[in-house]
Amino acid sequence: QVQLVESGGGLVQAGGSLRLSCAASGRTFSNYAVGWFRQAPGKEQEFVASISWNGGVTYIASSVKGRFTISRDNAKNTVYLQMNSLKPEDTAVYLCARKAGVPSSRRYEYDSRGQGTQVTVSS
Repeated sequence: QVQLVESGGGLVQAGGSLRLSCAASGRTFSNYAVGWFRQAPGKEQEFVASISWNGGVTYIASSVKGRFTISRDNAKNTVYLQMNSLKPEDTAVYLCARKAGVPSSRRYEYDSRGQGTQVTVSS
């Protein structure tokens, strides 16, 4: 059973940057697409970005396009979310999950979700 562990969250001022990591253990996820989602208090979980198994295809939500990028290093069994020009509205718990097949923005298609990492952006 694969386990996903997110890290890299923290407190940052508006305009700052963070890089989140999603590391897989137990079993490799190099053959899977991986997605990042976020959930702010009182709000539904929101799609952020996803990437295909080889990194050749990526999807970025319109709310973060131009500021966030997703990448992966299959040799390290890790997917990254680089977040630049952070805004207070980016404050949320960020979670990663994997899915078989092509990447998508639909949360229900993903499994093996991690516990999440908190990102807080102060104004």
